[in-house]
Amino acid sequence: MASLTSNTSPIKTIVVLVQENRSFDHMLGWMKTLNPEINGVTGSESNPLSTANPDSNRIFFGDGSVYVDPDPGHSIQEIYEQIFGVQWSQESSAAGEKKEPTMQGFAQDAERKTRGMSSAVMNGFKPESVPVYKELVSEFAVCDRWFAAVPASTQPNRLFVHSATSHGATSNNRELLLKGYPQKTIFDSLDES
Repeated sequence: MASLTSNTSPIKTIVVLVQENRSFDHMLGWMKTLNPEINGVTGSESNPLSTANPDSNRIFFGDGSVYVDPDPGHSIQEIYEQIFGVQWSQESSAAGEKKEPTMQGFAQDAERKTRGMSSAVMNGFKPESVPVYKELVSEFAVCDRWFAAVPASTQPNRLFVHSATSHGATSNNRELLLKGYPQKTIFDSLDES
């Protein structure tokens, strides 16, 4: 293995930005207007208010976010519905059953949580509304393929960021967080090297 000192890469720093329950489309999707190479949004994207009703009204993705709106659902059950378009149940999530991830359940889940919330979750920020992000996008590379390691709450995904596993966690369990998880973190590995 080559030593780090022999590396001639122009990359000097990598910044990992971990945010709370915000999709790429919500925060940076409209940056496509600044750089067409970004895999962002166009406004033609939509979700039905009911995936069970083929004649359902659709909510189109807009650029009307001006502040961090109410939190979209982010339990494993809510994210299941957002991804697959059907409500989670023990039967529907049984091992071996394959469902197509249509990404059509966001408006439906939000509307069930709070009437009118579907419009909030189907919106993103114009570049001018988030000037710091706009400047970062203008000056640096943008990774436009964001994925959660676990389609679940905050802490399981934080565990993945630091240790490449949630150790089976799918929710924010305060007792387990206080007790600690057994896996080694990237910081442990860096300290050992």
